[in-house]
Amino acid sequence: MKHNPVNDFIYQLCALFLAIIIVHTPYVTIVQPKADVILKEQQARQDAGEPYIAERSIYIVLKDYEQESCFILALWAIAIMGLKVRIALHERRLLNQSLLEVAPGTSILPEDTREYARPLQALPEQEREYLLPRALLAALQRFGSTRDIQNVSTAVREVCETEANRLDSELSMIRYIIWAIPSIGFIGTVRGIGEALGYAPRAVEGDIIGVTVSLGVAFNSTLIALIISLFIMFLMHQLQLLQERLVLDTQNYCDVNLIRHLQDRS
Repeated sequence: MKHNPVNDFIYQLCALFLAIIIVHTPYVTIVQPKADVILKEQQARQDAGEPYIAERSIYIVLKDYEQESCFILALWAIAIMGLKVRIALHERRLLNQSLLEVAPGTSILPEDTREYARPLQALPEQEREYLLPRALLAALQRFGSTRDIQNVSTAVREVCETEANRLDSELSMIRYIIWAIPSIGFIGTVRGIGEALGYAPRAVEGDIIGVTVSLGVAFNSTLIALIISLFIMFLMHQLQLLQERLVLDTQNYCDVNLIRHLQDRS
């Protein structure tokens, strides 16, 4: 498919904006208010001298800015991958279509290439820019000009390798997000430990709520970041597998449905 950097940038920017809204809204309306209520109850019980066990609530685990940022980045990455999956699935549909009307046992001569290229050139512009039509057109044009079947195989391989490299390079933003998520978790760890050290004098006097909350920030942010990172990495590997299979299946389609029918009788 034709690569348009401007459209990609606009899509990614809109996806980031929507991810911020989708994640921040439940945070400010549900997660943070409920976490504040739980923390106030714990503080009140400590001030009253009541024995209690700190509640391990999901709202406490998720409440901090680092966890929210990780969810935003994860949703952003999923949106980017979702578009790439949609494009790859559309391209795979062409593999199940008869783009070349070549009967079994038919030989394609160099002077026949224009006739077989016409149905490919008549495809809608968007489909014409997919990998399979481009590979088939490149093969037919190369055969018509060089009359060399080995050269045709090279042309198909070059088109597929170029597409594979392009698809891999377009995953760079997703790779950056996968790197950034655990990094944000470690930032939360450093911030939480730093705050806990600041509460150390009060902990010596018996007020440990500040230390426990700060240590909770440290460990919860890393926990959530690593879990999200593992999930996003799994999705990215599935996307890579889908794209690699698309390239390999396209090359195989060209071999089976075109190259084996080529013949030069000169």
